[in-house]
Amino acid sequence: MRSRYSAFAVGAEDYLLQTWYVETRPTAVELDPKQKWTGLEILGTRKGGPQDKMGTVEFTARFRQDGADHEHHEVSTFVRDDSGRWVYREAI
Repeated sequence: MRSRYSAFAVGAEDYLLQTWYVETRPTAVELDPKQKWTGLEILGTRKGGPQDKMGTVEFTARFRQDGADHEHHEVSTFVRDDSGRWVYREAI
């Protein structure tokens, strides 16, 4: 989750696609360069341990755009891909 937030912050669209579950991955990601990400707060996790194949992360990400502060709140699901690494699946 933190690495994907960092990818949003630096505009690494390729990394976001690489860390997206193949069955839910869009064909492209277009980030708005006017969004300046200003913080991430992890509110909770469920599962996602060494023996799990799925987990969830609840978070709030803060950003500034057009002179105003905003927050994005989400509960995200992550799954292990065939190589064993965690990838983003979807928001629930």
